[in-house]
Parts: sequence; structure tokens; C-alpha cells
Amino acid sequence: MREYLMPIFMVASLALAGCNQSKSPEDVSKDVAKAEQKASNEVAKSEGRAQSALDKSYEKVNDQEIKFNNDAAHQTYNVAIAKADGNRKVAMATCESQSGDAQKACRDQAEADYKAARADARALAEAAVQQK
Repeated sequence: MREYLMPIFMVASLALAGCNQSKSPEDVSKDVAKAEQKASNEVAKSEGRAQSALDKSYEKVNDQEIKFNNDAAHQTYNVAIAKADGNRKVAMATCESQSGDAQKACRDQAEADYKAARADARALAEAAVQQK
């Protein structure tokens, strides 16, 4: 049995000794180049996926920003119309203190001011509304 064990140990020790030997400079250079290329490809793929994700997020944020700005323009329009209505009511109440042609002229002016204020509010709102 000893006869068989000795050759087995010799072969095993030679095989293990071969595992720790260094590679030739050409082989090392090739391995390094392959590793660098693989790393470069992985980085490029990762950057591509990151850019795609950021683009999608930007589109969502941009859509939300447009919606917010349009809502703000609409609410600004509503406030301007409310002010115009209030000013008209005050002007009409003031016109009640007059009579005849002066009262008619006062009411006409109040209506003209009201229509102008509404037109201004509409123009500002339309200018502020953003399109996609």
C-alpha cells in the first residue's frame, strides 16, 4: 500500500506547486487588458441605465412643474377676476349717488373698467400657461 501512496503524494505535491507559479508577462498583460475592457463595458452600461432613469425622472418632474405652473396661472386668473368683480360692485354702488346722465356715464365707465380688467386677467393667464 505504501508503494501506491508515495506516487500519489508526489503527483499531488507537483500539481499543487504548479498552482502558485506566476504567469508570463504576456499572459498577465492580456488578462489585465481583458479586465479593463470588461470594467469599461460595465461602467458604460451602468452609465447608460443611470442616464435613462434620470431622463424618465426628469420627464415626470417636468410634467409636474408644468402642471403646477398652469394651476398657478389659473388661480391667479381667478383672483384677478374676483378683484375685478369687487371693484365693479364698489364702482356701481358709488354710481348710485349720482343721477341721470352722470349715473349712466359712471355705470358705463364701471363696466368698461370691468371688461378691461377681465381681458387683462385672461391675457396674463394665457401667457402664463405652459404647453408640453
